[in-house]
Amino acid sequence: MIPFNVPPRTGNEQQYVLSAMGSDIMSGHGPFNLSCQRWFEKNLPCCRALLTPSCTAALELAAILVDVKEGDEIILPSFTFSSTANAFALRGAKIVFIDVEPETMNINAKLIEPAITKNTKAIVPVHYAGVACDMEAIMEIAKKYGLFVIEDAAQAMMSDYKGQALGTIGHLGAFSFHETKNYTSGGEGGLLLVNDERFIERAEIIREKGTNRSKFHRGQIDKYQWVDIGSSFLLSELQSAYLYGQLEEAEKIKCDRWVSWNHYFTELLPLDEKGKIGCPKIQSKTSHNAHIFFIKTKNVEERTNFINYMKQKGISASFHYVPLHSSKAGQKFSMFHGQDRFTTIESERLVRLPLWYGMSKDDRSQVIDSVKGFFC
Repeated sequence: MIPFNVPPRTGNEQQYVLSAMGSDIMSGHGPFNLSCQRWFEKNLPCCRALLTPSCTAALELAAILVDVKEGDEIILPSFTFSSTANAFALRGAKIVFIDVEPETMNINAKLIEPAITKNTKAIVPVHYAGVACDMEAIMEIAKKYGLFVIEDAAQAMMSDYKGQALGTIGHLGAFSFHETKNYTSGGEGGLLLVNDERFIERAEIIREKGTNRSKFHRGQIDKYQWVDIGSSFLLSELQSAYLYGQLEEAEKIKCDRWVSWNHYFTELLPLDEKGKIGCPKIQSKTSHNAHIFFIKTKNVEERTNFINYMKQKGISASFHYVPLHSSKAGQKFSMFHGQDRFTTIESERLVRLPLWYGMSKDDRSQVIDSVKGFFC
């Protein structure tokens, strides 16, 4: 069976984890955690990079930082994982979903302004498949109305928009290092980028259970105490060690995934041109990280048949998000502003093909031949 995903490994992860196991510091302030932090602050230029247990935790931390409270409204796409909405619903906010662009499955920036009310607090663009949303338009709208922008860059590590790294454009940016992502910290893990310096000190406090423990570890105070609300948002030293082994090879991983992505695109584009499938459409102002290669079928019935066909061929292909506004929780905590022209119908057409770091040409060719076998 050709799996849908294989967690990336570069070679040094085990060595670094064993080294961390022998350290006196394992709770999140060890040398590997700090090395990761320095790597992010250099390669994803930001005011501060804070490792978290998950992207979910990073988003929840962001919601506290921008002071989301009951009655606030948060604008985001319905085509995303539940964590994107949950982080703000937990603070009592009302989630306002708007439609996506069918080409990218990203939030349609042109529909944001009509959805803004006096209660709107923030916009949360989700960079689906590591492809950038229209951040220039989104930041202009946010500035005009005094709103915060929190980038859900869970899938977008090493992607950019007009030369600027995704996650560094909004006020805050959240990343995932889950085992399905391009880079992992050993199963789970996340990162919050603080791009607005006014949030730095409080972000550190909230991440440390509401204490000023980070200052204590830097030797700035002789004892730490409870000074604000907070939670346990630290990534362990063991996970940081695993992640650092991958950050050292970050460009290598990206380039390897690009080979697979381009192989799919080159071979399957003729099917797109014949109207048999839809292939990803990448705009020139963005550079993506080859996180996902998806195709679109004619409808949900054809997609179901295709996924079953691929399974019979020994290949694992998968659909993706069921739009949140159609879910039980979505109906309770959210509303859909405007018309759902594309979110549902396009989500029902989308299917993801296997793609991972180190995928062989033979595996890719088998996938491609099977796709052609179904649609030709």
